[in-house]
Amino acid sequence: MVLAPHLTRNYTLFSFFTLFAKTPPKTLRTHTHPPSRNPTTHHLSTSPSPPQPLPIQHGSSNKAMRRAYRDSPEGLLRHQLDMCSKRGDVVEAIRLYDDARSKGISLSQHHYNALLYLCSSSSSSASSGSSASSGSGGSGSNSDGKRGGVDLGLERGFEIFEQMGVDGIDPNEATFTSAARLAARMEDPERAFELVKKMGRCGIVPKLRSYGPALFGFCDKGEVDKAYEVDDHMGDSGVAPEEPELAALLRLSVGKGMGDKVYEILHRLRASVRQVSEETVDVVEDWFCCDASAKVGEENWDARKVEEGVVKGGGGWHGQGWLGKGKWNVSRTKMDENDVCCSCGEKLASIDINPLETENFASSLSNLACQREVKASFNDFQEWLRRHGPFDVVIDGANVGLVNSLHFSFFQLNSLVNKVREISPTKKLPLVILHTSRVNGGPAQNPKNKKLLETWRKSGALYVTPVGSNDDWMEEKQMKNDRSKDNGVPQLWLLRNLIAKFLSKFMEQSLWILLVCNSLARSPNTTALARETYCTASFGLGVRLSVSRAGLNLHMPPPYSIVIQESKGGSWHVPTVVGDDIEMPRQWLCAKRASSPHLSISTRKSRTLGGKSTR
Repeated sequence: MVLAPHLTRNYTLFSFFTLFAKTPPKTLRTHTHPPSRNPTTHHLSTSPSPPQPLPIQHGSSNKAMRRAYRDSPEGLLRHQLDMCSKRGDVVEAIRLYDDARSKGISLSQHHYNALLYLCSSSSSSASSGSSASSGSGGSGSNSDGKRGGVDLGLERGFEIFEQMGVDGIDPNEATFTSAARLAARMEDPERAFELVKKMGRCGIVPKLRSYGPALFGFCDKGEVDKAYEVDDHMGDSGVAPEEPELAALLRLSVGKGMGDKVYEILHRLRASVRQVSEETVDVVEDWFCCDASAKVGEENWDARKVEEGVVKGGGGWHGQGWLGKGKWNVSRTKMDENDVCCSCGEKLASIDINPLETENFASSLSNLACQREVKASFNDFQEWLRRHGPFDVVIDGANVGLVNSLHFSFFQLNSLVNKVREISPTKKLPLVILHTSRVNGGPAQNPKNKKLLETWRKSGALYVTPVGSNDDWMEEKQMKNDRSKDNGVPQLWLLRNLIAKFLSKFMEQSLWILLVCNSLARSPNTTALARETYCTASFGLGVRLSVSRAGLNLHMPPPYSIVIQESKGGSWHVPTVVGDDIEMPRQWLCAKRASSPHLSISTRKSRTLGGKSTR
């Protein structure tokens, strides 16, 4: 059975649906670099901090203990510093710090981290409206207001950092990251990088944010070797850069005319980012429009190696380097109904995932689920799946029942169950996944819904996730209101395990998989391998779900993968986030050599495709 004319293949078309409507939140980062200051050398003690006595007596209840700490000088200081962090008031925070030290109040790791965060994140436009001259530190604002929050934060930041070491307070990742940001604000990325290295010596695992100050600092200064040294250190630490970091390296490489590095970063963006932002595509466009891009490339390349690279990579890229020489024709374009670029006339490819990557993907997700979930529950699910599977269709019931609604709708869920069953090749009921709270309370108590649930259960088409199995390790924020009853909906560890197992099974059988999802594999908690492999698997398979007055609508995917593509002839197509292919066409950047007519590998063999430069 064929679900869409453009997905017709010579082998069986097998559909695999995962339906839900939730999009994980995105994290935005900004980086500012105020005028340079000369920091003093600091020495941080990494010896264990001495135990601090609790301001309560033995035998007190937990509630009394919390109340006693909250009313203690240390607790009051913590609350006041937290309020300063909320307001961004670095001047008042430092006044409180000076006052606490003069009174002999013990400062904890949290106190120091709050202070360092404020010192490192205060902006040049900040104006606290308060004066630190009343404090005892003597380095607050002058009466003429010349020294504002920014200067004070920069001046006192490393002093506070060093005092933390003198006091014997153990630093953590947040401590070092704030200190690195301080160094970056002083335009000293070298020191920021040294702080990241020191984290490792202290047994602290750096995060992506820990590398930002050094990486962006070196990129801003144009220090190529240092920037890529940070990039290498990230790789050694198992930290995967995301689009902002890769875009910074790309911008640096474009500015230096480093063709090899530009090629490398483009492929790293292809592997880890689906569609690039407007800012990133502008940098890519700058490369193809510059003189350096016209000079790099192989005019007499090995067609056999290019073909082998395409096959090995699953299509859509070859990784053999720039092909051809000469200026590029660059334009913003879209794909027509025949999957052809409206600018250059090339047809885009659908990228496959190989069985080895699929198996690694499945293993990675299973290990991650066992670490984050109750292992017995996850194993029970795997055993249940072996007994009742395979399924053509998998539905995340909670999100389907809540699409475009504040209240769970079994009618909406059942409508979709019937709809996807009709288009399923086997006409088998789909697997419906619901949390136990959905089948034992609320609308589930309605007689009609009880009968529906019992029908699904007897057919082996309903899996109820137990209490305690949730996905808050997959999402940064819980859904609110009615959705919070699911203890973290949807059960993504179940869905991802299903995806992994079905991908592995069907890839071995050379069957085509159609994956219906609005968003997956964007959690910061998944491993880099899992994110990369899942994105690769879903490039040309994604079917999205929306709601209209007519009911639920399934939006079929295009027959090509929405990912950066490198053709056999050396041209490039870069998808952007502009457009969604539903309400408006997606915008692509097309770059092709001006003097390079497209010839197939079979007819060209080893002849030069690039021709003479038009420069």
